Amino acid sequence: MFDLAVNRARLPVAVALVAMLVLSTGCSRIRDHKGYVADQTLIESIQPGIDNRESVEKTLGQPSFVGEFDKHSWYYFSRQTRQLAFSTPKPESQVVLMIRFDDHDQVVAVEKTGIEKVASISPTGDKTPTLGRQRGFFRELFGNIGQVGSVGAAGGTADNPN
Repeated sequence: MFDLAVNRARLPVAVALVAMLVLSTGCSRIRDHKGYVADQTLIESIQPGIDNRESVEKTLGQPSFVGEFDKHSWYYFSRQTRQLAFSTPKPESQVVLMIRFDDHDQVVAVEKTGIEKVASISPTGDKTPTLGRQRGFFRELFGNIGQVGSVGAAGGTADNPN
């Protein structure tokens, strides 16, 4: 009987510990890296007028992507994000390195941008903006009354003259 009373006294503590364990694992923080692993020393070693396409590829590797409309631009993309459990990932740091080549495959420019170029957009807004008239519920419901010719009325279209 004594053991039963002691076990009942420990039950709330055990339940609280299990609850804290479950809640702490549900609120985990996730850090992630996407893209190129940027090494500042290697990036700074690329010099306009000295390097060419081959030396850039040997130093930095293949680019993350090549310009779609301008094949003379190579891009190296790197981003660190953090996320709390199931929320949307938020960028912590970002590096976009653009290397531009001339027609003879020589490096012309090296541009580096960071997190200041990250734009926050919300594609799930309440309303979609449209151009044109603002129509209310009843105008939407009854707006076509009298606008379309009635059945059997004279007139037709070019492909259906009846």
